[in-house]
Amino acid sequence: MTKLILPTPSQAEWAEREIGVIIHLDLPVFSNDVRYNFREHYGDPLPAELFNPDDMDVESWIRAARDLGAKYAVLVAKHCTGFCLWPTKAHGYSVASSPWKDGRGDVVREFVDACRKYDILPGLYYSVSCNQYMNVDNPGLVRDRDPEKQRAYNEMALEQLTELWTNYGELFEIWFDGGCLPPEEGGPDVAALLSRLQPNAVVFQGPKGMPSRLRWVGNERGVADENCSSIMDEGAELLDGTREVLAKGDTLGDTWRPAESDLPGRDAHRARAGGWFWAPDQEDTVKSGEELLETYIKSVGRGTNMLVGMAIDAHGRFPEADTQAFRRFAALKRAAFGEEKAAFQSAGAHRYIASAEGARFIALGEDIRQGERVLAWRVTGYDAENRAVMRHCGTVIGHRRIVPVSGGSVRFELEITAFKAMPVLTELSVY
Repeated sequence: MTKLILPTPSQAEWAEREIGVIIHLDLPVFSNDVRYNFREHYGDPLPAELFNPDDMDVESWIRAARDLGAKYAVLVAKHCTGFCLWPTKAHGYSVASSPWKDGRGDVVREFVDACRKYDILPGLYYSVSCNQYMNVDNPGLVRDRDPEKQRAYNEMALEQLTELWTNYGELFEIWFDGGCLPPEEGGPDVAALLSRLQPNAVVFQGPKGMPSRLRWVGNERGVADENCSSIMDEGAELLDGTREVLAKGDTLGDTWRPAESDLPGRDAHRARAGGWFWAPDQEDTVKSGEELLETYIKSVGRGTNMLVGMAIDAHGRFPEADTQAFRRFAALKRAAFGEEKAAFQSAGAHRYIASAEGARFIALGEDIRQGERVLAWRVTGYDAENRAVMRHCGTVIGHRRIVPVSGGSVRFELEITAFKAMPVLTELSVY
């Protein structure tokens, strides 16, 4: 009998949230150089004095996330420049050295408070692998490989992570872009600190050995593989560029490590920094509500969570064009999935049938707290003359699986043809 791999309670709750946002604001937003690249400016960081939004409203960011339908939010507290959005005591390169609020502001505090006010679960991003201010680049090593400088950097990183993980309460998700170099390879001991200070958080690309890790889906388009499993082999190396492994997972693996599908809110090829950061006169790059709905079907509808980028402008606002795209997505999602047209009914051993005219989508789901049990399934659609006009086969159902309907199908048959253990299905719907 195949062993059932189960999520931690934190991982199961994370999957139920389905949609999150990741919020970017850093010094380059206030620079006139829209082509700024931190790797080209090592040793010459942008001055902290640049940070001076004149109309900051963090609560409006979270209201926009709520309008999207997000249930959690991740703030990029420190990106690769090394500039900190909270008044760190580790060094002076932070909001404390900026003119914003006369150096007494704290974006992280305002973010966490806003999340709790609007019932959005807060998360924080901190890049250990890159820090222009400290001359550190991926995978988290000082550029000149000086051991004393590395020791100082590791201590500084742990001090800042301690601040973030103790001063702002319990966090839902912790994000490491590019992972964390382990101590045996020269990095700081992030795993021990994380286990002590934020043991219940889900951890994106976090250190090995953490119980509630998440993996990257392998691209920044928010698109998961059609048969994306939340299970992987613990021995799979996540940071070696093996994107096929990241994208698909392994239904017969030995650890629950679900994928998060991240995408910028603006076009990656035409907007600043791959669409993650704001720049003026780029409203035409904002992804439409229709594009976001398509991504939802290919991310949440393939068993992953969808994490949408929010680029905050130099005034400290989430732009109106982006806000309207979020609202449009939410309206389209309600129209598509707000009212079930029909539910599948049992028609024998692991066979289900449903009838509905004008159907657009079929949605299936398993109770993942009891594991991903289904190994193979098939949906067949029949037209009014009882001809098979659609057939869709899959190997994974997982938390949610959305299948677009085609061919004018009005009657559907679902067959589960292989499984590890008796399937426990939570959704069998036609929309």
